[in-house]
Parts: sequence; structure tokens; C-alpha cells
Amino acid sequence: MWAAWPTSPLTILIFVAWLPLLWIEDHASNWKKLFGLAYIHMFLWNVLTTWWIWNASVPGALGAFFANSLIMCIPWLLFYFTKKNFGRWIGYGSFIIYWLTFEYIHHIWELSWPWLTLGNSFALHPEWVQWYEYSGTTGGSLWILLSNIIAYSLFTEYRKNKRTKTYYITAAVWIASVFTPIFASRIILSNERKIVEAAIPKAIKNVVIVQPNVDPYIEKFSSSVESQVQKLIVLSEKQIDDNTTLVVWPETAVSAQVWEDEIKYDAAYQPIWSFLNRHLKVSLITGIDSYKKYSPDKKKAPKSSRFEPSSQIYYDAFNTAAFFDADTTIDLYHKAKLVPGVETLPSFLSFMGKWFEDFGGISGTLGRDSERKVFIPWDNHFKAAPIICYESIYSDYITEYIRKGANILTIITNDGWWGNTQGYKQHMNYARLRAIESRKWVARSANTGISCFIDPLGNVINPQPWDAASSIKLAVPVDSRQTFFVKHGDVLSRAATVVSILMIVLNIFIWVKKRLRKFKR
Repeated sequence: MWAAWPTSPLTILIFVAWLPLLWIEDHASNWKKLFGLAYIHMFLWNVLTTWWIWNASVPGALGAFFANSLIMCIPWLLFYFTKKNFGRWIGYGSFIIYWLTFEYIHHIWELSWPWLTLGNSFALHPEWVQWYEYSGTTGGSLWILLSNIIAYSLFTEYRKNKRTKTYYITAAVWIASVFTPIFASRIILSNERKIVEAAIPKAIKNVVIVQPNVDPYIEKFSSSVESQVQKLIVLSEKQIDDNTTLVVWPETAVSAQVWEDEIKYDAAYQPIWSFLNRHLKVSLITGIDSYKKYSPDKKKAPKSSRFEPSSQIYYDAFNTAAFFDADTTIDLYHKAKLVPGVETLPSFLSFMGKWFEDFGGISGTLGRDSERKVFIPWDNHFKAAPIICYESIYSDYITEYIRKGANILTIITNDGWWGNTQGYKQHMNYARLRAIESRKWVARSANTGISCFIDPLGNVINPQPWDAASSIKLAVPVDSRQTFFVKHGDVLSRAATVVSILMIVLNIFIWVKKRLRKFKR
């Protein structure tokens, strides 16, 4: 699993990566043995693939390594019991259903961490998964699970009967299961490429992306806010021309802590308003650290709010995407998909708040928005989806921006916390899948890299190197189309969840029935 994961070139291994664990499940004498070996497997996969989280957050890393590995064992145990109760093939079918349900829940609950969603493994090969515009990454997960089960069937058939007719049929089915989706993707790619290539020459208005390369551990706190803002402005003005209407700066690019009702007048923001007044056609999207005041009445304040004794008010802290125009128009979106242990502590782990805080995590939670917002500029051209960092790995979540009218995905992030590791590379490549799912251009501004544009086919354009200050510009076409995945969301996962519930109820019924029989005896 680790060797097949981005940014390894061995992606093809993903189609057989779970054969050892399927063999272990088939030969486990009891569920405890399966659980122990499955946990070791999942733990190694998590550590080897996402070890770099440790650089940013000890609690986040421990959660990703230990808790995530534990949660990943649940589909395997449900599969084991279902196979035992209903037989081999219903069992294997249930494993697919249970795993898809696990991934879906892992996108929406408080301890959400979908980094290792199986469908993400194809991030380096957008040409294989152009059909994500219909299925999202869930289709990729289904593809991987199905191919592994067929491959295991081929393996067991060979061991039992050597090369019989059934063996060759199974081999043919496995080959078809691996390559048919790739061929289908190539056909879709051929058609979509014509649409994208036809739109590019017609694009006139351009987007400027800035990569300031401010060290998040040292420079961000040792240098003045004024110098950091000035650096952003200088890099922006190197690229701005008469056709520029949107400039994108990264997550928390303006590090000054500010009350949201004082942004227009705060001293740290005056250079920004001057910058916009020099470029009246330009709108700016930037990350900021913002705060919102509430009344002293605790009952009227959100659960996420904190109490400030000196001023006797409740307030929220936000990781915010801000939209500014020269006329001092301000629109704000607060990051809603917060990183567990770093930006939020799930309510059921609140008793561990002091421990998390001691190790550099958070004892409470940042505030968050309850809905997606679309930033619409004065000319109504680039209708931007403000996607903040970690949110860009949530495929179904992003579709709501487009249903609300977004025609370009703007991802602002600061991946510098992870250092020069696989983390920032994986993060950028996942954005390629969002482009395919939505058939929208992506403008990605990353503090230390990789800033780039991504076309609706998942091709990366003008990626900027790690640890370098730069700015880039591109005339970006807008596309108001809505894909099947955007219109209908993650249909596969929702269907799998319904079937999973039914399967679990049936398993419980059988267990109760067996217990009653045993009791009567």
C-alpha cells in the first residue's frame, strides 16, 4: 500500500496490495488474530505514508497513526463476521460495501481524516480516472477493492486447481477489471481534451498566484506583518497586467490577528487597500487569521467560542479566506473542515484537551462556517470557491461550491509545516482529482510550494518549486458546466452506507438468534 501511494511510480501495485491481508483473513482462526494482524498492517501503512505529519503536530500524528489504524480495522472485522455468517462471496461483496462506508463516514464525522482514501492513490495518473466526473474518488476505491478481491480469487484458484479453465476465466476477469476503466478513461479524456483546448484561446482575463515562501516556523513570527504583506504585494505586481482580475495569496498570508469588524481600518490591512486602489480591476483572495466577538451571554455564543476574562466577551478564532475589492468589499469564509488535533478537538475527546495543548495541539476548536460560500467579483467573471488547505481532499464537500455557482476552484494552503517531505507533494496531486471531478480549473496558492494551475483534465501547469518565492499568471477559461458528480454528489458512498446498515442489522440478528439458541440449551 505504501509503495503504491503517491508520489511513488509504482501505482500499479495498488491492484494487488491487499492480497496478503485477504489471505490472512481467509486463514485467521478467530477475529482477534485478524484484528491484531490487520492493525499492524494499517499502522505500517499510515506511518510509512503519512509520517511527515509529525513535523507539524505530535497529537495529529499520533491520531493519524494509532486512532486511524484502529478505525480502519472495523471494515475488516465486519467483513470477517459477514463472511462467516453468509458465505464467501457475500462476504467479499460486503467487504467492498463496508470499506466504502468507512471512507464516507471518515469524510463527515468529527475525527475525519480521509487522506488515505483509496481513490486518492491515482492522483499521479489522471489519465486513468477521467470517469471521476461521475463517481468521485469512491469509484477509484471501488475499482481497487474489486480488483484485489478478484486477484485473490485468482491466487486461491491457482493454489487449489493449478491452471484449470476456471483459473483462466478468473485471470481474464482480473485483467478486464484493471484495464477496462483505464480504456474508458482514455475515451472520456479524448472528448474532454477537445473542450478544454477549444476554451483556452478564448480566455482573456487572467489569474495571478503568489507563493511568498515565508517559513512558518521562524520567518512568519520573527519578521513583521508589514514586511510580509509588502512581499506579497511586490510579487503580485510583477505579474499583474490590464487583464488581471483575480490575485490569490496563500492560507494565513496576512498573519495579523484581526477582529472581523475592524478589517477595513486595521493598520496591517492598509497596504492591501492601497494595493487594490492601484489596481481597480483586481480582486484579492487571501488567507487571514480572524476573530469574531459575541455577547457576554454564553447561551448566545457558539459552542466553539472562548471566553476572554479581561473584556468579558466570548469570541471565535477562525482560519479564514478573505475576499477584498478596491471598493472595500469584504467577504469571508471560515474553514469548515478542520484538522483533528491541530485545529479542532472532537467533542468526545474533550477530556484530553490539556494533553493536546501541552504537545502543541489545540484544547478546543476553531470556529467554522456552516455552509460553503462563493466569492463573486465586481465583473461577475471568476466566481471563486475559497478552499482552505485540508478542505481540498474532500471531494463531495467541494461539489457544493459549484452547485452555488463557482466556476473556478481557488485552493489556498500553507504546506510548509510539513517540511520538504511527501506531504506537500501528495496534497498538490490530490487537487488534480478535484479538477477532474468538477471539470473546473484550479488556482492553487501554497506558501512554500507547490503553487500551480491545474486544468479540468488534471494536468498541472507551471508548478513552482518548493522553498522559492515566486508568482505566476495564466489566462483561465471559465466553465459553468456541472458534472454528474457535482449534481448528484457521492451516490456510490451513500448507497453503500444504506446496504452496510442492512448487512450489520442482519449480522446482529443472526448473532442474537445464535445466542438465544445457546441460552435455551
